[in-house]
Amino acid sequence: MTQSPARPPTSGADPDALTYFVEGMDCASCVQTVERMVATLPGTDGVKTSFSKQTLTLHLDEGQTPRATLEKNLKSLGYAPSLMGSAAAAGPQGHGHGADDHAGHTHEVAPAGTPWYRTGQGKLVVTSGVLLGVAWLLSFLAPTLADVAFIAATLLGVWPLAKKALASARLGDPFSINMLVSLAAIGAVAIGEAAEGAVVVFFFAVGELLEGVAAGRARAGIQALAALAPKTALLLEGGQPREVPADSLQVGQTVQVNPGARVPADGSILTGTSSLDDSPVTGESVPVVKGPGDTVFAGSINTDGTLTLRVDRAAADNTIARIIHMVEEAEGSKAPTARFIDRFSRYYTPGVVLVSALVALVPPLFLGGVWHDWLYKGISLLLIGCPCALVLSVPASITSAISAGTRRGLLIKGGGALETIGGVKTVAFDKTGTLTAGKPRVTDIVGVGAERGEVLRLAAAVESGSSHPLAKAITGAAQLEKVTIPAAQDAQALPGKGATATVEGRALGVMSPRHAAELAPLSAELAATVTRLEEQGRTAVLLLDGAAPLGVLAIRDEPRPDARAAIAELRRLGVQTVMLTGDNARTGRAIAQDLGLNVQAELLPEDKLRLIAGYKAQGGVAMVGDGINDAPALAASDVGIAMGGGTDVALETADAALLHERVSGVADLVNLSRATMGNIKVNIAFALGLKAVFLVTTLLGYTNLWMAILADTGATALVTANALRLLGWKAPRLTPAPEATPRHA
Repeated sequence: MTQSPARPPTSGADPDALTYFVEGMDCASCVQTVERMVATLPGTDGVKTSFSKQTLTLHLDEGQTPRATLEKNLKSLGYAPSLMGSAAAAGPQGHGHGADDHAGHTHEVAPAGTPWYRTGQGKLVVTSGVLLGVAWLLSFLAPTLADVAFIAATLLGVWPLAKKALASARLGDPFSINMLVSLAAIGAVAIGEAAEGAVVVFFFAVGELLEGVAAGRARAGIQALAALAPKTALLLEGGQPREVPADSLQVGQTVQVNPGARVPADGSILTGTSSLDDSPVTGESVPVVKGPGDTVFAGSINTDGTLTLRVDRAAADNTIARIIHMVEEAEGSKAPTARFIDRFSRYYTPGVVLVSALVALVPPLFLGGVWHDWLYKGISLLLIGCPCALVLSVPASITSAISAGTRRGLLIKGGGALETIGGVKTVAFDKTGTLTAGKPRVTDIVGVGAERGEVLRLAAAVESGSSHPLAKAITGAAQLEKVTIPAAQDAQALPGKGATATVEGRALGVMSPRHAAELAPLSAELAATVTRLEEQGRTAVLLLDGAAPLGVLAIRDEPRPDARAAIAELRRLGVQTVMLTGDNARTGRAIAQDLGLNVQAELLPEDKLRLIAGYKAQGGVAMVGDGINDAPALAASDVGIAMGGGTDVALETADAALLHERVSGVADLVNLSRATMGNIKVNIAFALGLKAVFLVTTLLGYTNLWMAILADTGATALVTANALRLLGWKAPRLTPAPEATPRHA
């Protein structure tokens, strides 16, 4: 294993993909519209969309579909595409954000802090409202002109919607939300109900504005993260500080951080000791005292001492940048419920049009109904059936939950992972660096074929190239005792077994007793020493010269302070817990007895995979780990969760990461997932229930057009408000768990 500074999983940008900033694509229905259009184009692949970033990423075979065709289609739908990255410079089609490109689309990105009435959608709401107000006043002052004013207000307001509806129909999506509203508004004018048509257009514009507000709240969280990193840093050159832009810092440079200042880059402390407030980055509420050798995160606040740091990561790859990237990427991974709603809406919306047509035509044609009355009811059904609230119900909740988790150090890669976490039946934990603090220390050194100091010197040489916590304990003990560590060649890590290297011409190894015994039987005295140490909860490793033991080193790693309470909380939630460790059975049982969970010990990586497969068959499993040998199990589980101090491999493989490195974060993830799914179920039930009520009242003649659109807009507003409640989600406070009794799987 290797140990690295905490950072979330991320994936590098695909150099062969095209990424567009699609101005105006900032709501769930907008994303649906774009995705359906792109699906009709030959030669497209790997399509990813994000309504908070407003980006479209895809692979495009320009031999089948030229880039210009894609951009033309986006513009016809009312969006303004701008190619981002190197492709913009290399490609023939770079487009700006000119006003002509908007094609009447009503969602417009505005700088942070822009009042709603200055946005494109806000202006449309104000214009529609003013036209409606003028028409209403004319109904009192000049009744003969009122109808003309209402017709003008309706047609002017519906024009941009109709343009987009026709474009969507031409590009393979004839039953868009814009089409439903356009038909209803024009139909209202046709049957002499222009006043209600104008109200329809106004309320729909308000609903669109509310969707933009929800997307803006989601973007605000990302903008707040970006603002955490300071703009400048004090670069030390020749011992003298010089202020430079923080994003110009290079790996290996030295910077000074004064009391009260924010850390400008991910790095390691060279000199000084201070309390670091990591809460803006990791959600850890208590400042942590850090000194030489400890890692720090960009954006953390240095509270009291002056520090000098070595820069370990450039600005583009620091913790904040990676968190932002992860949150943005999370939207590309739709929850199963969201995918179901997308599929459902493909059939639901045409069904609404069909039912509306039947209601409008069948009674007058075959049952002697009055044309005006039934046409009116059919138009009302078009509005009642508008799926705005339904389409918004899932992504709004998922986005809010991911943002809330991010602020609390819970990083989730996507809606699929967030939904799955709450339903797992088993959580499997690695031991070292996960349930334990990952900062073991050497407690005993027993020489067998060499003196104690020689055992430490040679073992430290074998482990000098490794960042595994046990290896760090051995090399740290050597440094503490001021032992000169010789150079090692041909160093090799053997996952689950140990490490080997050539030192001073000798083939040495630091191995677990189990694997040392496979090379040659251990003497009774040596086996007894190992047993005694392991029964005390220590991990014993043997220094071998070939197959001959030279000594035993005992290492102790204490459980994390919150581990017992976190395990108890998971049990309260109905989730069974098990520890999967490559350590010996006696040490594993000692830790399990203290924490109160099942244990499977002496496991190789392939053994963990086998057990994970068994737990999956029993109803879903989440794996929590931090190291290279955990990566296969993280990938094989239903949900992989990486501790924040883990390796890049573990973080890349996992579906979620705990930046604050607390075991309680696992229980927090389960609670957040369940709160989110509860929120989504309420949203879906409300959206469909309200439509069912208004369907009945419309057929009975109690609902008019403006009430129908108000029902849809009201449902959208309430669904949005309910989803935004998740932004304030807080993890339940854990109570200290009683002493646990051991259980063995």
